[in-house]
Amino acid sequence: MPLLQLIDKEQRTPQALVICPTRELCLQITTDLERFAQKGRISVTAVYGGTSITQQVRDLKRGTHIVVATPGRLIDLIERKAVHLEDINYVVLDEADEMLNMGFKEDIEFILKETVNRHSMWLFSATMPPEIRSVSKRFMDTPAEISVGKVNSTNVNIDHQYFLTQHVNRYETLKRIIDFNPGIYGIIFTRTKADAQQITEQLIREGYDIDALHGDLTQAQRDKVMGRFREKSLELLIATDVAARGIDVKGITHVINYELPDDTEVYTHRSGRTGRAGRSGVSISVVTPKEVYRLRQIEKLVNTKFHKMDIPSGKDVCRKQFFHFIDKMLQADISHGEYETYLPVLKEKFEGVEKEEILQRVAALEFDRFLKYYENAADLNQRTDRDSKAPRERQGGKGFSRNGNYQRLFVNLGTKDGFYKASFLQFILDMSGLSKDVLGSIDMKEMNSWVEIEPNAGKKMIKAIDGKNYRGRKIRMNDAASGGGGRRRQ
Repeated sequence: MPLLQLIDKEQRTPQALVICPTRELCLQITTDLERFAQKGRISVTAVYGGTSITQQVRDLKRGTHIVVATPGRLIDLIERKAVHLEDINYVVLDEADEMLNMGFKEDIEFILKETVNRHSMWLFSATMPPEIRSVSKRFMDTPAEISVGKVNSTNVNIDHQYFLTQHVNRYETLKRIIDFNPGIYGIIFTRTKADAQQITEQLIREGYDIDALHGDLTQAQRDKVMGRFREKSLELLIATDVAARGIDVKGITHVINYELPDDTEVYTHRSGRTGRAGRSGVSISVVTPKEVYRLRQIEKLVNTKFHKMDIPSGKDVCRKQFFHFIDKMLQADISHGEYETYLPVLKEKFEGVEKEEILQRVAALEFDRFLKYYENAADLNQRTDRDSKAPRERQGGKGFSRNGNYQRLFVNLGTKDGFYKASFLQFILDMSGLSKDVLGSIDMKEMNSWVEIEPNAGKKMIKAIDGKNYRGRKIRMNDAASGGGGRRRQ
């Protein structure tokens, strides 16, 4: 708003430049500036990649007061001499820390050298790493630092939770969390574009209203996805961290960290997508035992205690879904439509059926898939020594701890064969007919993989998979301890 007040409306040349890391954020800032400017006769032009540069050149030629840009597209326009920054008085770097994380430092320095007549520079950043301070010292004269709130603090309206499980059970844990929260409207964050796409495809196949948002999508695709999410046609959006800075959607109930971010400070941005505008929200992290120390680092960083939650059992999920359905049914609006015209037929059809049986049949129609899926659902919780001191035999096991004493199998399949961990897990389970709960961790390399498995199931898996063919290649699987990493014993 102060930026808008500083604009000379009579001068139809760019006077202010706002630089931001993503297309979504660029459009969001432009929309907000236009809303604030409403009747102020101030023109705002957004320039970003993934859409027609020709149209953006036309928009700039018509004259504008404020340019909002992503670094790459702005440099293209500068080199084409389609935009002139000589009259820029004010430069704003929004989400400066994220732009540096994304490798835009040289681009920003190039752009700033073009704004030779700027009066002042405003730099907005949720964190203040050394790289940001170096930029401020280089391009700002006697800068004043203004802090709003506590550094890296999170919203007090957000409940931070985590679920502890084995790595191999991460995807199944995610599904349990989603199913246990009917009516969920949230964002699932992954570390890579490949993970985002893979998980999206899996969940879509299983009937979830979900889509992905990542850098490999065209601008038209991204706009379409965001439009569906804002309209709540999608219950969940799977996104990479780039999207954490550009999504400002009302009413998000949950943020789920499928994996913790590589940079602990990114957690603040992820969790900040929920609990906005005074509402409450939940930030959930799926964590393996090896990642607990990183979770503790984040706790210290954001000065917030994370609550350890039990992964719901299959029965818990079914019960939660059932009562949610009943509540929806009781709240259904029957004031519109001529439902009463069907009552005589309905009464005739159900004349000899008890009310309890009708309710059971309704539940069967709605929950048959859920009940079958979760009928023999395994316990996905990773138990620690503090959780239980009971011996394995009392927990229904075979005399060893689930935390160790696995047999380690070698197999000559890896990421080069087109597998991700989830698809590889599904492949070996389908081939062997075994269940997930006999497995430990899976270590995948480009050419080979190693699978931890309970000793009493190891022979069955080897027998089912060793010697079979996959895409014309003969699969070799054996005990890694006996074969020195893969040579098949004759």
